[in-house]
Amino acid sequence: MLSVIIPASNEAGYIGGCLTALFASGDLGAEVVVVANGCRDATAEVARGYASAAAAAGWGFSVLDLAEGGKPNALNAGDGAARGDLRAYLDADVVVSPKLMAQVIAALTVEAPRYVAGTPRIPRPRSAVTRAYARFWQTLPFAQSKAGGYGFFAVNAAGRARWGAFPRIISDDTFVRLQFLPEERVQVAASYDWPMIEGFAALTRVRRRQDAGVAEIDRLYPGLLAREGKLPLTKPQLLRLMLRDPVGFATYAAVSLAVRLKRGSGWTRGR
Repeated sequence: MLSVIIPASNEAGYIGGCLTALFASGDLGAEVVVVANGCRDATAEVARGYASAAAAAGWGFSVLDLAEGGKPNALNAGDGAARGDLRAYLDADVVVSPKLMAQVIAALTVEAPRYVAGTPRIPRPRSAVTRAYARFWQTLPFAQSKAGGYGFFAVNAAGRARWGAFPRIISDDTFVRLQFLPEERVQVAASYDWPMIEGFAALTRVRRRQDAGVAEIDRLYPGLLAREGKLPLTKPQLLRLMLRDPVGFATYAAVSLAVRLKRGSGWTRGR
């Protein structure tokens, strides 16, 4: 059985769309565990309002309401409540396509350890700066690597045995992906919408956090980044991309420069 765990902190405006799309997958004999954590809004209440929709779609459904915030804590609580041998971890602002979960289940139904992700799609951003950044970002080799797992990833039982509790680190998704060699990662064709945060300042904060997360993993788990398997960006490739989209390049470069000029740490919302 597939258990979908959704950590949700102050996601009252997004959790409904996430759940509606998930239940449109049909009756797969699956369950969803929403983990509202440290919320100052009605995330848990809104989520509980979808219990009847879950039942109608044939999904098991539960909502945990934790006073303590923190995504690793929410993920661990969700794992503790989940019943399935297959585990998927879904951000509350992600919208899956109807075929994604069935394809994920099929890809995970093997004895060997597997890490599975869908094909991410960035919805059209509202702000011009995020549109330019996202357009250029999607052309970079590391953004096009197989099974990136941005906002959504899943593992089978043998894969979940690769690590214990989620550690209290910034980049839990990168940590999990690197438990698997590139040949153990599978990207299915079905897509999901992964929104990018709006505005220059927000992009800079999130990019700074992402860089800090990678540095933290390199410090705490020496050698783990060697499993990444992402293609490097060569200077000739960068020049071609820059000439093809000078506005996108300038926006991406400006965000990168802003990150270098001011370092920061701590949790930042991914949108």
